[in-house]
Amino acid sequence: MPFIRLTILAPSLHGDQVRALQEGTTRLMSSVLGKNPSLTAVLVEQAQPGGWSIGNEAAPVAAHVQAMITAGTNSPSEKARFIVDEMALLKEVLGPDLRDETYIVLHEVPAESWGYGGRTQEDRKKRSEAA
Repeated sequence: MPFIRLTILAPSLHGDQVRALQEGTTRLMSSVLGKNPSLTAVLVEQAQPGGWSIGNEAAPVAAHVQAMITAGTNSPSEKARFIVDEMALLKEVLGPDLRDETYIVLHEVPAESWGYGGRTQEDRKKRSEAA
C-alpha cells in the first residue's frame, strides 16, 4: 500500500502527462517493488512557476518524488532499481530539460506506524499469518 507524492514543475503539465506519471509510477511500484497496484496511491502536484530553484537558479522543469513503503519489504537492489526506473519515467514524460538534481526518496515506514482502512500494516500481517 504505497503512497507516492510527485511534485512537478513544468511549463504546462497537462492531463496526459499526469496520467502517464500515475500509471508509470504504479506500474513500477508493482513490477520493481512487488506492491499491489490496486492499493497504490499516486498524487501528482504542480509547483508554482518560479517557486523552484536548483543551485540558486530558477528551474524551468523539476520533479521530486517521495514514496512511502513498509519498512523491510524491499531489498537495496530493488529500491535502487526503482529510483533508476522512476527517473527514466520522469525524463520520458517531462522531457530532456529535467535535471539530474531530481530527488527520488523512498521512506520506509515501520509496519506498526501506518496503514489503511483503519488497520496498520502490522495488524494485517499478523492476521494474515494467523489465517
